[in-house]
Amino acid sequence: MRPTRTDRAGGPSSALLRYGAAAAAVTAAAAVGAKAVDADSAWYRALRKPPWQPPPWSFGAVWTPMYASVAYAAGHALGRTEDARRRRQLTASLAVDLALNAGWNWLFFARRSPRAGLVGTVLLDVANADLLRRTAQVDRTAARALLPYAAWCGFATALNASLVRRNS
Repeated sequence: MRPTRTDRAGGPSSALLRYGAAAAAVTAAAAVGAKAVDADSAWYRALRKPPWQPPPWSFGAVWTPMYASVAYAAGHALGRTEDARRRRQLTASLAVDLALNAGWNWLFFARRSPRAGLVGTVLLDVANADLLRRTAQVDRTAARALLPYAAWCGFATALNASLVRRNS
């Protein structure tokens, strides 16, 4: 009989702290990234966009649950990570991922550079793969929660690549 995996810290207050910290980190990344977005700017409106680009309102509608799933997955996986070294690596992977997530907005919108944005989103896709791998090593449920986020970021990469092609 295999032992049941339990929360490494074992109490409701540690779970609250862990999920709260994950939610705070994700919220901070979202807020930092949002400061750079100006989808109403003349520059952005003038970009030639593919016909398959979602309407502007859909981005907020999609990103809100995506960020919630990242916070859930981080809190859940960190609760299942018994090894301190692996926990630090998972935390670092999450931090890099969130920094790249927020950074894309600054590369694309603040610099007004679809090319820089494309580099940023490709790096985010690599970071997503690393975060998924590390999360799956400790908690498959949390890793599954990250799949829509990784898929949406992959879609964003394709959209960004299309903007580069159409506006070069």
